[in-house]
Amino acid sequence: MTTASPATPDATLGASGAARAFGRSMFGKTLFDNRRVFTVWAVAAGLLTMMYAGFYPQITAGTASSVPEAIRGFGFDDMTSAAGYLQGAVFGLLVPLLATFYGAATGARMISADEESGYLDLLLSHPLGRTRLLLHRFAALAAGAVLIAVVVLGAVLAVRSSAGLQAVPVGGFTAQAVNLALLAVLFGALATGIGAATGAGRATVFGTTAGAGVLTYAVHGFAPQIGAAWLRRLTPFHYYIGGEPLKNGFRLADATVLAAATVVLIAAGAWRFNRRDLG
Repeated sequence: MTTASPATPDATLGASGAARAFGRSMFGKTLFDNRRVFTVWAVAAGLLTMMYAGFYPQITAGTASSVPEAIRGFGFDDMTSAAGYLQGAVFGLLVPLLATFYGAATGARMISADEESGYLDLLLSHPLGRTRLLLHRFAALAAGAVLIAVVVLGAVLAVRSSAGLQAVPVGGFTAQAVNLALLAVLFGALATGIGAATGAGRATVFGTTAGAGVLTYAVHGFAPQIGAAWLRRLTPFHYYIGGEPLKNGFRLADATVLAAATVVLIAAGAWRFNRRDLG
C-alpha cells in the first residue's frame, strides 16, 4: 500500500502559479472558448451587409415610392440616396437586429450558462473574484462585438464602388460601425447583467434581453406613426442611428449615451452578483 506524499514547495508554488495564470487569462480563455461563435456571428453579419448593400443599384424611384408608410419610421423614408438606402435596408433593419441578438445570446453565455451548468463554482474556486470574472467575460463579449463591426465595415467598403455607394464617405461608414459595436455591447451588457444579478437560466436571460431589444426596436420604428416621436429617445436605437452617422459622421453625444448605459448595466449586475448567494 502506498501513501500520498505531502506536496513539495515547488509543487505548491506551481499549483498556485497555475491558479494565478488561470485568473489572469480569463479574458483570453473566454475569447478562445467562443472563437467559433464570434466568427460565425461576424461572418453572418458581413455577408448580410455585403448582400443587401449590393442591391442598391437596383433601387429605382418607383421602388422607393412603393415603401409602405408604416415602415418608413425604420429608416425607409429616403431610399433613393445611398445613405438613405443603407440607413433603412442595411443599418436600420437587419444588421442592428443581428447585433441585438448577438448581445442577447452571447451575454446569456457569459455568466448564466456557467451557473446553470455548475461550472461557475469551479471558476470561482480559483483566486478570481466575481467582479473580475464578470468584467473579463464581458470584455471578451465586447471584443466579439468589435469584430462584428470591423467585418461589417470591411464588407460594405468592399462593395462601395461596385454598388455605387461612393456618396457615403468612409468616415460615415466608420461612424456607423462604431455605433453598431456599441449597440451590440449594450445588449450584451443587459444580458450579462441580468444573468449575474438574478441567476436566471440561459434561455430566460436570452429571451428577456432579445424581447427588450425587439420591443425597443418596434417603439423606435412605430413611434412617429402614432404621434409620439419623443419615445424614440428612450430607446437605444435612437442613439445608434437617429443621428444619421452615415450622413453626419460620428456623434460623440450618441456614442456617450450608449456607452454610459452599458457601464450602468454592467455595474448594477456586478454589484448584485457580488452580494448574491450562488448556492
